[in-house]
Amino acid sequence: MGQFLLSLLGLSSSLFCYTCENEHSNWNCMRTYKCEDHEKYCTTTYSTAGFGKDVGQRITKKCSVDCPETNVNFGMAAYSTKCCSTSLCNFSGANSIRINYATILLGIAGSLIYMLRVGL
Repeated sequence: MGQFLLSLLGLSSSLFCYTCENEHSNWNCMRTYKCEDHEKYCTTTYSTAGFGKDVGQRITKKCSVDCPETNVNFGMAAYSTKCCSTSLCNFSGANSIRINYATILLGIAGSLIYMLRVGL
């Protein structure tokens, strides 16, 4: 529907993306922006940090010159960037990163083993 409306307005060659900066909710990321001619991608960056009930999330959406897709998980923190190349394609804020508790437990176990070996 959005692409159809843009075509009617004669703006089909321009890329439009949803934009926001470090928002807690995707609902705060519904502002549209006309990208510069050299910006060919819409990106969504989703990050989480914390443990248990204290997990916080942030969403950033913007136009981009390149497509920096990343998916990094450090256990208690995760960071993911997805990109797409059609107008208003970065609607969803649900990138598939979640804190991996198995990674946290493995890190704790490794630290304990290291401390026991060094202490002996």
